[in-house]
Amino acid sequence: MKLTLQQLKVFAAIARNGNLGLAANELCLSKGAVSQALQELERQLATPLFDRIHPRLQLNSEGRLLQPAAEEILTRMQDIENLFRPEAEPSSQLKLGASQTIGNYLLPTLLASSKQQLGLPPKVTITNTHLLCHALAQFELDLALIEGENHHPDLINEPWLEDEMLVVAQPGHRLANAAPFTLAHLGGERWVLREAQSGSREQFERQLQPTLPSWTLGLELNTLEAVMLAVEQGLGLTFISRLAVSDRLQAGRLVALPLTKRYPRQLSLIWHRQKYHSATLRRFLAFCRAQPSYLRPLTD
Repeated sequence: MKLTLQQLKVFAAIARNGNLGLAANELCLSKGAVSQALQELERQLATPLFDRIHPRLQLNSEGRLLQPAAEEILTRMQDIENLFRPEAEPSSQLKLGASQTIGNYLLPTLLASSKQQLGLPPKVTITNTHLLCHALAQFELDLALIEGENHHPDLINEPWLEDEMLVVAQPGHRLANAAPFTLAHLGGERWVLREAQSGSREQFERQLQPTLPSWTLGLELNTLEAVMLAVEQGLGLTFISRLAVSDRLQAGRLVALPLTKRYPRQLSLIWHRQKYHSATLRRFLAFCRAQPSYLRPLTD
C-alpha cells in the first residue's frame, strides 16, 4: 500500500466540503483528478470512505475514522515545511471561528495584537455557536472562540474570559432610572432577541426566561447590531453582552436596567479533541490564554 499526500489532501477537502466540485476548487484541480484520487485511495484501503448521497458525499464510519489522522498528517507536513522557511517562524494559516459577539467586538483587537503568533492572517468564520461546533466537529475549523454552550461530545471546551449579560432598554424606558429591582418588575415586557441556538438566546433562555413572570417575543433577529437598533427604536428590551453594547451605553443611546442580580457568562476556547495542534495554533492558544480574565470593567 502506498498512500500519497495528494490522496489525503483530496480526501480531507472532500470531507470538509461534501462535494467533489467544491473540493476541486479548493485544491485548484479538475473534478476528474479529484474523483480519480479518491477512487485510488478507496481502492488501496479496500473500503469506501463516503456514502454517495447525490449531490453530496457524506463521510461513513470508515471515513470518520480516517479524517482526524489525515488532518494531523497534513498539518504536521505543513509544520515541517515551515521549519525550513527562511524566517523559521510558524506560518501555517489558521481557520478560526468566532461567535458573533466575539467576532464583531473582540476578535479584531485580538488579531491586531497577535500578528507575531499567527504568521499568515487567519481565515475567519463568524456565526452562531451551534454552527461553529458543527464546523469544528467536521474539522472545517482549527479553533473557535464561543459564547454559547457546547453540546458536542467530540469537542474540548476550555473556559477563557468572563463577560456579563445586561438587560438593556431605550433611555426613555419606565425603569431606566429606577432603584435596583428584580426580574418580577419586567413581567409583560416585549423582548428583542437573537435567533435560536445563538449564544445570547441561550443565555436568555437559561438565565432570564425561567424566572420572568410573563414575556412576549417582539422580534427575533440574527445580528447583534439589528437587535440593538431595534431596542433603540423602542421595540422592546434585550439581554445582551456588555462587550457588544458598551459603546452604546457610553454614548447614551441605550441604558442597562439596574437589576439586583448580575449575570456573568463564560466565553470559551473550543476545538476537536482529535485535532493536531500545529505550532501556529499552539502559539495562538497561548496568546489567548494570556489575556486578562475580564473583558470590561463590570461597572458603567
